[in-house]
Amino acid sequence: MERKTMKDMPVNDRPYEKCVRMGAENLSDEELLSIIIRTGSREFNSLETARKILALNYPRDGILGLCHLSLSELTSVGGIGTVKGVQLLCIGELSRRISKRFAVAEIAHFHTPEAVAQYYMEDMRHMEQEHMYAMFLDTKQGLIKDILISKGTVNASVVSPREIFVEAFKHRAVGVILTHNHPSGDPTPSKEDCLLTRRVKEAGSLIGVQLLDHVVIGDNSYSSFKKEGML
Repeated sequence: MERKTMKDMPVNDRPYEKCVRMGAENLSDEELLSIIIRTGSREFNSLETARKILALNYPRDGILGLCHLSLSELTSVGGIGTVKGVQLLCIGELSRRISKRFAVAEIAHFHTPEAVAQYYMEDMRHMEQEHMYAMFLDTKQGLIKDILISKGTVNASVVSPREIFVEAFKHRAVGVILTHNHPSGDPTPSKEDCLLTRRVKEAGSLIGVQLLDHVVIGDNSYSSFKKEGML
């Protein structure tokens, strides 16, 4: 069977030529993706292959779901081998990091739980495992650094306050905010969340680094220990 290529399409409909003529901002998600993957399979050209990749994201919106696909999911699409799959993973990760850099610049300081939720929501709302991050803040509650401190079940027996505050001292932070997700989509804090928060708060009080909040991320929703008067 002869491989299908973009040359089978009218010139004005080909994504590469359209990009040159009209600019990348005028391309659809599948057109942008088709230029990146370049070639498809024997049955489908790169545009049709891009459409199949984006369909893997359903019900997530468009190209945003690319960040949540695994290598095995990507290579399940005809025409996508390991090399192209890894390239797509890297593109998704670059996009995520660029987006977060813009988010930090826009938010500047994390005085409210809304700002914390905005920073983490798209990263965490679709995760299938619990991930906990510690945000280390300066005197103006600007972000110095955030690190992943736990992946899997988040509870007081797994997360070590010592590890959190060793990192806080390393980065000369004066405040810490904890953030983790609930894969169920319900951000209501669990008993384990409350116990962990209390342990970290008590440890911070002893060494002079304040736990400012613990924000739990759900599916496009969140809860804040500070906002709920639980901290």
